[in-house]
Amino acid sequence: MVLLWTDSLIFLLVFMVLLGGYFMRGKPHLLRPWRKVTGSAIAMVSIVLLSVFILIGLIDSIHFKSGKSHNNEIISLLDYCLKPLRDSSEKTYSAPFSAYQYSKENRLNADGVNIWGYPRLQFGGVHLENPEQDKTHDIAIKTIIGIAKGAGLSLVLFILYSRLQRKRPKQLLEDTAARSFWTTVFLVLSLACALADLATYYHVFGTDKVGEDVFYQTLKSIRTGLVIGTLTTLIMLPMAIIFGILAGFFRGWVDDVIQYIYTTLNSIPSVLLIAASILMVQVYMANHEQAYTSLIVIADMRLLFLCMILGVTSWTGLCRLLRAETLKLREMEYIQAAQALGVKRRMILLRHILPNVMHIVLISVVLDFSALVLAEAVLSYINIGVDPTTYSWGNMINSARLEMAREPIVWWSLAAAFLFMFTLVLAANLFADTVRNAFDPKRAEND
Repeated sequence: MVLLWTDSLIFLLVFMVLLGGYFMRGKPHLLRPWRKVTGSAIAMVSIVLLSVFILIGLIDSIHFKSGKSHNNEIISLLDYCLKPLRDSSEKTYSAPFSAYQYSKENRLNADGVNIWGYPRLQFGGVHLENPEQDKTHDIAIKTIIGIAKGAGLSLVLFILYSRLQRKRPKQLLEDTAARSFWTTVFLVLSLACALADLATYYHVFGTDKVGEDVFYQTLKSIRTGLVIGTLTTLIMLPMAIIFGILAGFFRGWVDDVIQYIYTTLNSIPSVLLIAASILMVQVYMANHEQAYTSLIVIADMRLLFLCMILGVTSWTGLCRLLRAETLKLREMEYIQAAQALGVKRRMILLRHILPNVMHIVLISVVLDFSALVLAEAVLSYINIGVDPTTYSWGNMINSARLEMAREPIVWWSLAAAFLFMFTLVLAANLFADTVRNAFDPKRAEND
């Protein structure tokens, strides 16, 4: 097994989340807001969608050496599971579900005559003798079989869950949130099984210029989006919380110094700072070639430094929000009473200030996650994002800008990247809205 830097940080973050969940166990005041979240139908739908993305990202974060068959290259567990897609490269472009190449070539027909036409693909639809007549029926049959598999799997999971809860299935479905949850599970599993069956025989999202399956590229790009969103948040969160609360509570020279720091940092163009940092990383790796002999290690190091520089440049917004909220909270009666009774400032910050700003932290974290996923696409589009060898939605969009200008137009790479990015960002934003409603103290008082 090979452990990359980003893999280590991802599993550290998972451990911290599990540890936080264990810490909240048995504490009703901490679990109460999360019960409100799980009671929302929109939140449960978003949780299912986010769980799918997270699961794919975690599977893609388990790396190992493939062995002699692939020149001992480093691959992930997702690469191993998607081996049929990795090995089904075509010559060049092909449209989704097509059995023919997208551009015409000179080729020999069955009679040995040189003709100008669309050659058959090596893998996509190769099982069809007559694609024009058989393809539609074949796709429909495989889609129905895949949906049936997904429906059966979701039914088994639902029955097992009802047995564990010791409730009848009808009782579980009476709750709107539970009904939305299991409906989404059914749809996701049905779609996943249908895509899995179809991807074995077709390129469901077509192929790119070098013939690589676009569906495979899109799935591999999920990890990059999650790493950018989560690790950058992990880096910026401590600075934003500490500086924001200290500036608002102590005021005076402490507030002046912290304001000077984030004002100065905001005055530096973030794009230039990111470009300079990426260039420094490239120069460092070029001067230490013996430590970076693998392309995946080089790409991982560049991804890690991109997360670090994005974290350093993105904490100022949350810091300002926390400073303003802390300035308001320190004037509340219970804070004044605690100070008058001689409670230590450290205890006031930890027990009174921090819990009452956590709703701002949580909503900002989830919204920043969405913004960072989109930022990666923008930065990769202008070639200062992740390494060009890294699978990411930004790199796919960057490649698609030339494809959109050709005739006939190649639209599926852009559409696939947009579809997956849109789904992830929309689910994260809807989940963030529910978290804000549940953790906002004012809304809790009204409830």
